[in-house]
Amino acid sequence: MPNEQPIGIFDSGFGGLTVARAVMDLLPSENVVYFGDTDRYPYGPRPLSEVRDFAIQITNYLIREHDVKLLVVACNTAAAAALEDLATLVAVPIVGVISPGAQAAVDVSQSGRIGVIGTVGTINSGSYERAFQEISVQDIELSCLACPGFVEFVEKGESSGEQLLVLAERLLAPIIAADVDTLLLGCTHYPYLARVIGHVVGKEVVLVSSADETAFAVADSLKEMNLTTTDEKLGKRMFISSGDVSWFAEVGQRLFGPELESAHPHEWNPLP
Repeated sequence: MPNEQPIGIFDSGFGGLTVARAVMDLLPSENVVYFGDTDRYPYGPRPLSEVRDFAIQITNYLIREHDVKLLVVACNTAAAAALEDLATLVAVPIVGVISPGAQAAVDVSQSGRIGVIGTVGTINSGSYERAFQEISVQDIELSCLACPGFVEFVEKGESSGEQLLVLAERLLAPIIAADVDTLLLGCTHYPYLARVIGHVVGKEVVLVSSADETAFAVADSLKEMNLTTTDEKLGKRMFISSGDVSWFAEVGQRLFGPELESAHPHEWNPLP
């Protein structure tokens, strides 16, 4: 079997493109379908029960309409809200971004003082505390902090500027006070703001993104399930947006690259 069915990746908007880039770079022969739910972003301020319903709806769509062989929940808030439920509801393998990111932060930290920044929904869910507990590493001092407003800058295509710097200085003050040596970017949008975040927390703090580790987890899962494609040509890429597709393509090209020159539209029916 050539296993040519695509890998499905979804996020509330553009953030998951960091994961998509890592997956495509690591597995260039795999076909990929990326879904950005830009009509309903941001997920962070929404109730987790609502985000869970969105995640299940997108998952069912990607399986039904695109026959994906593996699904990547490339949104920390959606992973916090729905990852466990999705694993029991669908037959395809599911990979999230929380556990790979936590493991990467542990591997990097020298002092054991680790910071995690994310959306309000992700941080309030306690998902990162549980992820670090499951790693069972002793002497970890974890500082988790919600950073409302960061996602909106990325979704506008803004990754620098005075307003963003002022917001970052205000939001990240507790992280600086905690004297962490490692900061996990617990939202897939945040790597786009890495320059500003790194400037504020200082060059001695290592910034960790879950994108690369998630891509390695995808590769491991495909191999374990015997789902890796045997086709050696460059995989096909499809990008779908539930919002304004021209805007999605315009901003997406700036964040992702020329491959995102166009996007396919998808309009949701109201959830019951």
